[in-house]
Amino acid sequence: MQIAAFEVLKRSGAGFVDLLLPPRCPSCRTIVGKDGSFCAPCWSRLHFLTAPMCACCGLPFAYSIGDEALCGACAETQPPFDRARAALVYNAASAGLVLSLKHGDRTGLARVMAGMMARAAAPMLAERPILVPVPLHARRLRARRFNQAALLARTLARKAGLPVITAALARIRDTPISRGMSRRQRTENVRGAIRVRSRAALRIKGAHVLLVDDVMTTGATAAACARALRRAGAARIDIVTFARVTHDNVEQG
Repeated sequence: MQIAAFEVLKRSGAGFVDLLLPPRCPSCRTIVGKDGSFCAPCWSRLHFLTAPMCACCGLPFAYSIGDEALCGACAETQPPFDRARAALVYNAASAGLVLSLKHGDRTGLARVMAGMMARAAAPMLAERPILVPVPLHARRLRARRFNQAALLARTLARKAGLPVITAALARIRDTPISRGMSRRQRTENVRGAIRVRSRAALRIKGAHVLLVDDVMTTGATAAACARALRRAGAARIDIVTFARVTHDNVEQG
């Protein structure tokens, strides 16, 4: 009886809160029926990344050529990571969520975004990796007040019940913003800019690491992080992002 009464009070309380602060679409803020749900128009604009895709970098294919098939770039040069997956294609809809998280102080979006990332990275999470976020330089961290990749990593780690080392990596050089740079320029921009912090090195050595970020554009930053983790002795390095650019126009990311 006490449990039943508690449930009634809980539902009543939740209903009262919904009257005062009704659930809203994470994208357009329209009132919706359930917390964390998107309205139909916004949901239709989210393009989820699903098979068929490159077995390594997760780039989507137009049609299936086999579960272990690689894209041309990965077949030509093995990336410094093992697998990369993303929840969504980077388009106007997903970009709006990323920008609202990074610059709009809507940190509550991390829960919705991490939920989508958990589905995209389910096989990786099942292998019980250590989660590590892509780092921000100290100057940019002071200006933004938080690292969105670290927030996503912590949220994803709590959801999956996995360990996270939020300060495993350090960006030791304040690199210019890469928007508008070519693939080659982005690679040069982050060369030598990231290292594993000494206090995290023992946990990284021999570990399976899942690198977490909000967006993958060309993969240059993720590759720089993966190289640093590999030098520190990581046994396996996977990557999960909320969104990724899937075409040659790298100016969006």
